[in-house]
Amino acid sequence: MRPTRAALLVAATALAPALLLTSPAFAAGSTATTTTTVASASGTPVDEMSLDDLRVEVFRILGNKNSGRAVVREATKALEADTPDALRAFLETGYRLAQAEDDRVAIFRILADKNTGTGVTREATKALETDTPDALRAFLETGYRLAQAEDDRVAIFRILADKNTGTGVTREATKALETDTPDALRAFLETGYRLAQAEDDRVAIFRVLADPASSDALRRAATEALTAGTPEDLRYFLEVGRYEVKG
Repeated sequence: MRPTRAALLVAATALAPALLLTSPAFAAGSTATTTTTVASASGTPVDEMSLDDLRVEVFRILGNKNSGRAVVREATKALEADTPDALRAFLETGYRLAQAEDDRVAIFRILADKNTGTGVTREATKALETDTPDALRAFLETGYRLAQAEDDRVAIFRILADKNTGTGVTREATKALETDTPDALRAFLETGYRLAQAEDDRVAIFRVLADPASSDALRRAATEALTAGTPEDLRYFLEVGRYEVKG
């Protein structure tokens, strides 16, 4: 009797940890080759695998938490058919095509994000226009990161070009550009910028406190912002709170 869909999913969940520990797993972004050289953990080509070995290979893919909907769908179909031909067809061609379908969806989601920059948009569009499994996978595995770094670099140059950018932000932005790796650029924009801005804001608030023209009420508000101490509290005081103080 052929396994049911529910039974397959339960089995995949149960087997996945053991399979992943005992043999190399298919990476979420890996692509099965279109020839019969796809091999199991033992190195056996697909066309020489036993039915049990074929099932193990497909269960491994199904049990990978990074497998997308199309891959899960096609792997489940192959396991439901439960014939050597169906399992081999999935491993030799179906997996690669289903992965491409999932990759295509992932790229469309990136393009739909309002924060996606010019470089990412350009490279994502190229991958979709080429529309081969290899081009789609290459974008997600390497092209996306490199294009994001290009956009991040532009964003940092814009920050540096702002006449209001302070010493702390300038210092950290310059460090990121000098390091010039995708990780360094992204880290600055995601966390370093906020912290460096807080450093500059703190200096600006101390200047308010040191200004003889500052009223007692303004000094109290400035002290409260410093006591609260979060980047958001400091920024709010400088952008809004200082102008709301009466007296």
